[in-house]
Formats: sequence, C-alpha cells, structure tokens
Amino acid sequence: MDFKLENKKALVSGSSQGIGFAIAEALVKEGVNVIINGSNTDRVDKAVDKLKKVAPGIRISGAVADLSTAEGVQQLVENAPAVDILVNNVGFYTAKEFEEITDAEWDRIMDLNFMSGVRLSRAFLPGMRTHGWGRIVFISSESGVRIPREMIHYGVSKAHRSRLLAASPRRLPARRLRSTACWSVRRGRRGWKRLLARW
Repeated sequence: MDFKLENKKALVSGSSQGIGFAIAEALVKEGVNVIINGSNTDRVDKAVDKLKKVAPGIRISGAVADLSTAEGVQQLVENAPAVDILVNNVGFYTAKEFEEITDAEWDRIMDLNFMSGVRLSRAFLPGMRTHGWGRIVFISSESGVRIPREMIHYGVSKAHRSRLLAASPRRLPARRLRSTACWSVRRGRRGWKRLLARW
C-alpha cells in the first residue's frame, strides 16, 4: 500500500531492535529515509545493515545517542537537524514494587520514556512548521491506562505521553501538521499500518 511518504525523512528513537525496528522497517518499505537510533553502536550498525538489505536505494543512517539526558538529545538533533516524521518510541521498564522505587529510578524512567519525546518534539516541530508538513508519533502502552501494580513508574511515564498528546492538537493548528499516539503493542505491524493510513 502506498501511503505517499516516499522521500520523507524519519527519525525513530530506540529503533535498533524490537518495536522501534519494526516501525523503521515499515517506513523504509514506504520509501521513507530513516534514521535508526539507539545507545549501543554495535546494535545500531547491525540494524542499519539489515534495513539496507530490506530496502536498497533508501537512505538509512544510524545515530547513536543516549536520549535519557538533555545532552544526548542535543547530540542527536545536531546530527539530524530536520526530519519530516518523528516517532518517539524509546523506552524501558523494570518490575519493582512502588515502595522500592527510588527517586533516581523515577528520574531515569521519566527522562527516557517521557522527556526524550518532549525534547525531540520541541526540537523538530519548528522545522516541520517551516516546511508545512510533519508528523509526530508517540508509542504509548496500555500500561499507561491500566497501570500495572509492579510497574507503576513505567505506567505513569506512558500515561504522561498520552496526556501530552491530548493537548498537542491545539499546538498544531496547520492541517499538514499532525501528532498522534499508538497505544497497543499487540496491534503489531497491522496497527502501525492503520496509523499510517490516517496520515
């Protein structure tokens, strides 16, 4: 299916493996030039090589950066100053009882799962406005709605993503600028294709 995205440029955070890689793969098959991001150089390089075999001729590059810090986000933005599509996917979780979660662990999960998307969106949105076209996607989770007892900090970080998106349409008045969230991982590639179809 042709979603009219050929030659657009996308950044998918946390895309060297897992859901992020599957999203990047779907995009390159639509002719999108994709930037693969991760914090491990070896995994990023392997993901780039794999995608180049999937879609010869599409520009696929890697950007190694730790997005849990403002400095890491800035490093990534400097290497990729403009994109048409931003997919805020990066995140992690740990299972831990609420009473045992330290302040440092709360800070770490919020910085990576939530603030990375805030910082990246803030950096790329002006360029999207200038070019008159842009898409910002947050990959959320059902855990943000039904917060697991053993992963409260993870669920709260995902709930923050959804609430940010609830306010974003008022910040993106132009018809060719859109932001959205994809909730359920269980939707897999079919869910991602339905999301693309709304673009």
